[in-house]
Amino acid sequence: MIIPDKQQVFSISNKQQFAETALQVFRFQAQNCTVYREFITNLKVDIGVVDSIEKIPFLPISFFKSHEVLSSTNKVQVAFTSSGTTGMINSRHLVTDVSWYEESFRRAFDLFYGDIRKYCILALLPSYLEREGSSLIYMAEDLVKRSENPDSGFYLYNHDDLFAQLKRKQEAKKPALLIGVTFALLDFVERHSINFPELVVMETGGMKGRRKEMIREELHQTLCKGFGVSAIHSEYSMTELLSQAYSNGNGIFNCPPWMKIITRDTNDPMTLLDNDKTGGINVIDLANINSCSFIATQDLGRIYQDGSFEVLGRFDNSDIRGCNLLIS
Repeated sequence: MIIPDKQQVFSISNKQQFAETALQVFRFQAQNCTVYREFITNLKVDIGVVDSIEKIPFLPISFFKSHEVLSSTNKVQVAFTSSGTTGMINSRHLVTDVSWYEESFRRAFDLFYGDIRKYCILALLPSYLEREGSSLIYMAEDLVKRSENPDSGFYLYNHDDLFAQLKRKQEAKKPALLIGVTFALLDFVERHSINFPELVVMETGGMKGRRKEMIREELHQTLCKGFGVSAIHSEYSMTELLSQAYSNGNGIFNCPPWMKIITRDTNDPMTLLDNDKTGGINVIDLANINSCSFIATQDLGRIYQDGSFEVLGRFDNSDIRGCNLLIS
């Protein structure tokens, strides 16, 4: 059996290479990931007849809350966990080779933003810093370190210190990238305002129960005004993924070459939709080589003709029909 390595996955440059690699990963995971194999069996899908991406079954993301999703027998190096309110069952992504994650987010950042050493990386991620197991904190720590900038660093609730740092960068006309959880960015601009057009503000989503949810247009308008920027960048990823899609404005995301978004019918998860139609978001993340690369999320979205996509919201478990093929 051919098991794609990092060289193959991260050198993908066209649709054919992606499709061939995805099918190789599917066959490997269909045999070696117990949860995924049993899910496929319950769907009565013959692995041998899966000869295109469109025929690959997508594992409901909720399985990361109830099962160990692993395609490797190697020792788990790190367990990434999702955030959640008290009483919630959090997702656990068990990673046996964290270098896949490092390779993925480093290459994706370089692809979308260029050499990280150009930036001072400022991270406003209080809810993530206050718990263990955050894949976002793991990535941000690496970005801060690799920026090789002595002013790069994390901020919890010390907004005055962050404002002072932003003012220094603004006055020196030095590039900076501020990555922040949504509620913390809103808290910041309620107290401080700055006109820093060169600043890249990247929101990672999530009110985490701290504030009322806002529609994207209202949110981005508020943040643009507060930071004095023309657009708000965004990152689309989750605990269960090892890759990220990025938006440089207007909520339109693009994937790195080893990641792909497909939409499914919300009433029939085995039916895929054409572009420009709203449906449930399925993600192919080939960096998830040691867990599962084919995940049906609880997000709603729309894909455009050029492969970019938009996230339109979420739907709860009661709306995910046909995905309740639970296994013991």
